[in-house]
Amino acid sequence: MNLTLFDLDHTLLPIDSDYSWGVFTTQIGWTDPVLFAQRNDEFFAHYKAGTLDIHDYVRFATDAVRRRGPEAAAKAHAEFMRTMVQPSMVEEAVSLVRRHQDAGDEVLIVTATNEFVTRPIAEAFGVRELLAVELERGADGWITGEIRGIPSAREGKVARMEQWLSARGLGWGDVNSTFYTDSINDLMLLERVNHPVATNPDDRLRSLARERGWRILDLFAKQ
Repeated sequence: MNLTLFDLDHTLLPIDSDYSWGVFTTQIGWTDPVLFAQRNDEFFAHYKAGTLDIHDYVRFATDAVRRRGPEAAAKAHAEFMRTMVQPSMVEEAVSLVRRHQDAGDEVLIVTATNEFVTRPIAEAFGVRELLAVELERGADGWITGEIRGIPSAREGKVARMEQWLSARGLGWGDVNSTFYTDSINDLMLLERVNHPVATNPDDRLRSLARERGWRILDLFAKQ
């Protein structure tokens, strides 16, 4: 099996979908613009530094959605897709995904952003298989703000991929794997696959990719 994995934010999208969703919730009046922006920026800085407590972040990031309920959340997300995500979907990224699919690859998006934000985005890229941060749901069926299972961040991406492979009776040795990502946070998964591709890489990943002879791809060079 040819297995192609994509990170999402700053890899297929030139934006961070989680961060942008937070900005959007402020724009529509769901969160206090000053307090939310301050905390959102703090969490984003921790993410870039590799020090993010993902459980704290997911509680923060899903709070407004949890309080508004599923109907209002779905309506807001549709508007988020229309105004912020779809205009950011560049043809180079869409075509890259499609080329792998047309070649017969099994294509997955593996992201540290939660499933509420990313499921519709994966669908917009035509990708069925999504490994995102899964959200715990309460007795009413709605999200609680807690994470269910292993969060798909850093070493958790490797663990979630191994769960996915095991569920299909496969191991790493049974697949020819490629992984596209922008972030040094994904180093563990980059080192696990056969073909790591530093895609729109941050400075640390770009330097490491050059050192190790990994392919470097800049999808958004013209953006």
